[in-house]
Amino acid sequence: MRFTPESDRHAIQRDPGAYPLTLYFDGACPICNGEMRNLMLRNTAGLLRFVDISEPGFTAFPAGTDMPALMGTLHGVRADGRLSTGSEVLRLAYRGVQLDGLVRFTELPGLRWLFDHAYPLVARHRYLVPKPLARLVLETALRRAAERRAGASACHAGACSIASEQAASTRPDGPAHGASAAPATSAAPASADRPAGVAS
Repeated sequence: MRFTPESDRHAIQRDPGAYPLTLYFDGACPICNGEMRNLMLRNTAGLLRFVDISEPGFTAFPAGTDMPALMGTLHGVRADGRLSTGSEVLRLAYRGVQLDGLVRFTELPGLRWLFDHAYPLVARHRYLVPKPLARLVLETALRRAAERRAGASACHAGACSIASEQAASTRPDGPAHGASAAPATSAAPASADRPAGVAS
């Protein structure tokens, strides 16, 4: 049985149409890949699904998008079928993994404007960031924090277990239109450079 923390239920209650949220990310980008790996580790309640658009043969574009659009910025399809992009979908993703403090920080006066305007610049020039730097930022303290969160969430009432249902590939209703749906996953990644189990 999977134990769903109260904060996970609050995320759903705060925006019931958002989750499960399907994230369309560029797995070939070191920054994007590292961030998604951390989110996967924290995704203990299964509120997020992940689709790697860099996989060969990917064609399951959400309605109103194409490959240039998906490569230009992070996209997410909510459970209610609405499309979110950029910093908006990042906030939804952070809420889905209980990073409410980070969301509140990015919504402080002045910081919200800075975050919303800085994200497109980072997304546009993400391949200019050296891979060692991306790993230093995303695979050290942030990765260890995500791993601790994943381990703590597997323990309840003195017993620890891995929720096997997290390994199932599922997809919220209606995220893709006009193309064959790509399976998505909420599973935590393996240790390879590319997250394991992400949809192709």
